[in-house]
Formats: sequence, structure tokens, C-alpha cells
Amino acid sequence: MGGSASPTERAGRPATPLAPVELAARLRLSATRLARRLRQEADSGLTPSQLSALAAIDHRGPLTLGALADYERVAPPSITKLVAKLEAEGLVIRTADPGDRRFVRVATTEAGRARMNTSRQRRTAWLAGRIRELDADQQARLRAALDVLDELAGGEERRP
Repeated sequence: MGGSASPTERAGRPATPLAPVELAARLRLSATRLARRLRQEADSGLTPSQLSALAAIDHRGPLTLGALADYERVAPPSITKLVAKLEAEGLVIRTADPGDRRFVRVATTEAGRARMNTSRQRRTAWLAGRIRELDADQQARLRAALDVLDELAGGEERRP
């Protein structure tokens, strides 16, 4: 993956610190590209929205449809359709809430957990391979940036 110097440094010019807006733009673009590539590597047969919802249910479930809609930041009718598709594939199951039978909770099935585990393993393997291509200095810089990235993301593990 090349050396550890930035394109500016490789051109023989010293790196100029980026202003926060420029840094934000570069980080946004890099994060978007990485997220897109990881979705491609997941090869789960699900749309990004379906994969995200399945991951949320797997990680936080069982959830009510309303809680899942809030978590995924989508409208309740959208989450109802999305869950119906996951249910049709046998990846989630709906059950009546034990405390209030008017509410439905959704949980992953064994097949849903297996699909998520396979997807996570594929994405992790791809990313580990890319990280192995970095030199020791790049790996150390990436390691040092993880806490900062977690802080920027709000400190919570959210997506698949």
C-alpha cells in the first residue's frame, strides 16, 4: 500500500496541517469509501439497510419494532417492511412482548446469527489482509487513531 508519507510529503514538500473542515472532509470521504468496501466484502445477500437492521437486532435484541426504527433512524413503516423481508428469509423471528402483548419484539434466529457471523468474519478477514499490507509505522498510526475514531463516533459500537 505504499509508504507512510502523505502525497505532499512524497512530492518533497512538507505536510501542511489540515484545517478542521478539510480534515472532516477527508475523514468523511475515507470513512465512506471504507464502509462501502466493507459492505461489498460482507457478501451477505442483504441490502445495506437489511444488514444494518439485522446487526442491530443481533447485537441489541430482542427489540420492539419501534425501538429498532428509532435505532436505525427510519420511519416505523420502513422498519416493518424491512423486518418482514428478514423474517421471510428466516433471519429474524417476531414474538409478542411478555410484558405487553400489544408490542412485538424481533430477535435473530440461528440462521440470522450465522449470517451475521459469516459476514463479520469476511469483512474482518478482508480488513486484516489490507492492514497486513501496511508497514509497521502505518499500523502503529492506525492503532493510535482508533481511540480518536471511537470518540468521534460517540463511543458506541453501532454498525455491522
